[in-house]
Amino acid sequence: MPHPVGLIANPASGRDIRRLVAHASVFDNDEKVYILRRAIAGLAATGVRRVLYLPDPYRLVERAFESIDSGIDAEAVAGSFHSQPSDTTQAAAAMQEAGAAALISLGGDGTNRVLAKGASRVPLVPISTGTNNVFPLMLEGTTAGLAAGAIAAGHVCAADVIQPSKRIVIEVSGRDPDIALIDAAVTNAAFTGSRAVWEIESLREVLLTRAQPWAIGLSALGGMLDLVRPDDDCGLHVSLAPHDAPDGTSSADAPTRRVRAPIGPGLIRDVDIARVARVSLGASIHVAGPAMFALDGEREFSIKAGEHAALSIDRGGPPIVDIERCLDALRSADFTNGT
Repeated sequence: MPHPVGLIANPASGRDIRRLVAHASVFDNDEKVYILRRAIAGLAATGVRRVLYLPDPYRLVERAFESIDSGIDAEAVAGSFHSQPSDTTQAAAAMQEAGAAALISLGGDGTNRVLAKGASRVPLVPISTGTNNVFPLMLEGTTAGLAAGAIAAGHVCAADVIQPSKRIVIEVSGRDPDIALIDAAVTNAAFTGSRAVWEIESLREVLLTRAQPWAIGLSALGGMLDLVRPDDDCGLHVSLAPHDAPDGTSSADAPTRRVRAPIGPGLIRDVDIARVARVSLGASIHVAGPAMFALDGEREFSIKAGEHAALSIDRGGPPIVDIERCLDALRSADFTNGT
């Protein structure tokens, strides 16, 4: 009997302020329903018969199941949900506990970050429907469903087709640790305000699990300085030169170079860099308050003067399904013979 597959679709992904200041694509909730419907078709074709899903006020998953005969039993996970990011964490944890063999997510970096806080062991197929997306992939829903279903139905061995992912762990004395999957940025903003980070002038420094010039956002900024891939055993630490008093900064903070990077869709900026260095797994970066922290593109919390945060990178992120390897393995399985 195939194991269940979890579905988490964020109705709020791709609807932040960066839509107003950049030129990002829009994935409205109707499009998310269509993506989900195609993913369900892929799941059904591989033999999956049970789906666990996070209920939401827009009924994305319920609408996807309407008017199709998939043969799949769709079950909302139990919980107290309030249209908050913690809903995703709670639902992912429930899916992991219920024995889900794979999870499919629709969202951006932020969606997958809070998902990873609840489920760090289940193979993940992340479909990009956010703004600055580095962690999730631009996948056709049908393909995503086939890959997740291939694992859940036992057509392929999960261990053969997954890749471990890195994460940033942020520790502040007296608080629970937090995580980021792609970037942890330190800003000068005094208040959370708009949670999305798009104004480069407020940034002080950023720690990246991957730095890729072909990406978008802070990963692209790092990628213009050095290349750090998902499978490299390191991250990248970038300190930006101050914007407010360039003539009065210390030599340690003076710009050493300027890079031009796509910090948002259609939004390319020149950025003055003070320092850049690779950071080994397990090594700590220390940040003194006052400071605001943005994790995977969204402001999350601040520390006061006298407080300190320690940031480090490990491989505790969720395992990611390698779609090419998975479907190549599926090609060699009985599935391709229609059995």
